Amino acid sequence: MKLTTTASKAALLVLLASAICVSAADTPTVTVKGYVLDSACAFTKSLSKPISRQCAISCANAGSQLVILADDGTIYWPIADTTPSSGQNPKLLPFAGDKVVASGKVYQRGGSKAIVIERIEAQASQK
Repeated sequence: MKLTTTASKAALLVLLASAICVSAADTPTVTVKGYVLDSACAFTKSLSKPISRQCAISCANAGSQLVILADDGTIYWPIADTTPSSGQNPKLLPFAGDKVVASGKVYQRGGSKAIVIERIEAQASQK
């Protein structure tokens, strides 16, 4: 009986791991355009773009999470797809205060959206 229970648990873990891999593989890569700014300013100050580059850098250096505020007002939380996970500020800090084009897998849960950034670059200014 104990062997059956152990085998059943192992089979369940394999099925769960497979489901997680399939759902991650099914997540499409999307492109997001918007500003990199401090998450607190995006919410508490309702900013549509950063006050300044230095302001976004100061907030990030103080420990605040940088996010991408898309042109349509959606806030994308940058996440890692690794376990254990890691903060994404080092990837975003060079673009703090700038408008960017970021591509990656987007995940949604409840009213939040997160992006695993595969590529990010400053958006060319349009004249």
